[in-house]
Amino acid sequence: MNRRPMAHAEEFHFEKVSKMFSRKFFRLIALLMVAALMFGALGSVTRAQTVELRILWYNDGNEGEVYRAALDKFEAANPGIKVTLDVVGFSDLHNILQANIEAGTPPDMGSITQLGRFQGRYLDLRPYLADPEAFEANYPESFLNWLRVPGGQDKGIYGFPRSVGVSGPFVNVTLFEQAGIPLPEGDKVTWAEWIDLATKVAKATNTPYAVAIDRSGHRTFGPMMSYGAQILDPATGRFTVDSPGFRAFAQEMKRWHDEGLTPKEVWIGGGGAYRAAKEYFVNGELVFYYSGSWQISAFTREIGDAFEWRAVPQPCGETGICGGMPGGTALVAFAGTKHPQEVAKVMEYLASTEVNIETSANSLFLTGNLKAIEQGVPYPASKEQFDVFLSNIPKLTEQGWRLQGHPFIDIINVETRDQLGRYFAGEIDLDEAIRRLQAKVDEACDNEPNKCIPW
Repeated sequence: MNRRPMAHAEEFHFEKVSKMFSRKFFRLIALLMVAALMFGALGSVTRAQTVELRILWYNDGNEGEVYRAALDKFEAANPGIKVTLDVVGFSDLHNILQANIEAGTPPDMGSITQLGRFQGRYLDLRPYLADPEAFEANYPESFLNWLRVPGGQDKGIYGFPRSVGVSGPFVNVTLFEQAGIPLPEGDKVTWAEWIDLATKVAKATNTPYAVAIDRSGHRTFGPMMSYGAQILDPATGRFTVDSPGFRAFAQEMKRWHDEGLTPKEVWIGGGGAYRAAKEYFVNGELVFYYSGSWQISAFTREIGDAFEWRAVPQPCGETGICGGMPGGTALVAFAGTKHPQEVAKVMEYLASTEVNIETSANSLFLTGNLKAIEQGVPYPASKEQFDVFLSNIPKLTEQGWRLQGHPFIDIINVETRDQLGRYFAGEIDLDEAIRRLQAKVDEACDNEPNKCIPW
């Protein structure tokens, strides 16, 4: 008789518990949602605090891996900055950069070789660097000037040479030994002497080719200046292509092609583009190869113990000048970056002597850091080859430094390459090649006279 009220009490208790559970459940859900929103907001704040920088990059040998390792160390010490290497092919690099700049979307930084082409587009790092004077003192003034607007008024710091290039020759020592012909000694050996010896070695050893030079106007300028060419007029800052020295070396190269001393595929079959003759040297098919210090890394890896090779001093012309051409790759900052302070921090880190020594040694490239040169870079291999190119640097002419830093170096480089290629192929004579080349560089200076000014 008491069960009914009890049942009613149980039902009432169940309903009460159910309501209490519902309230707690929904309160828990609400708390979880608030927590999720808070964590999401914290995550957003964290992401917002991380500055992401991009470097437009091309790989030469293992440089990408070496610099990625250096940047990983930087990021570990600076967790608020993340740096990405946007890797593109070298042949496309500068055109991609040009398009990005014109579209108003430049990368934060870039690894480039056509330094004069982008003068006026760089970010001046000086206001953002912790020690701009030390940064500037660590690198050659001539190289830093390549990034500055011509005229001497621009004192900005826009980047640094992450590697320096110097054009110069290599020889296959093993072939000389097999031919029983001693290598010439000293640093005053002429072009004529080297080509004569290389021809004799090739004949004695049945080697296909005696001499080769990369399909690049840049590679011909050093020898031409050694022959007496005045390619750049210091009084006007304009180009003067037609000179006895220019003609003499062009005619010498034509002789190499006509007599089969050089692989025609390099200059005549280049397809309107840069082409190195490296493969012929690496394969032991070439006695004397004129290229540059940047090949040391590749030769060390690819030739190995197959034969002995060596860098030799710059050949001299009949003028007594023994000069090559400077060059190199610069890491630069661009004015369009939204994060100049962080960019400067990355640049200052990579430009430091300690990091530069490490990256130069690990990538086997010639350093441009003056303190690193003074202290010595512990290259794990081929140190004697680097020493040869370092000794060639003082022989570089003022004209060579000025020419490489000219805003239109890429125009005269490409036009020299293409017009000489047509001359070697017999499509045009030398007079016509020079006329076309001169017309092209004159057009560039006429269109932008502020870029062709006296030294």
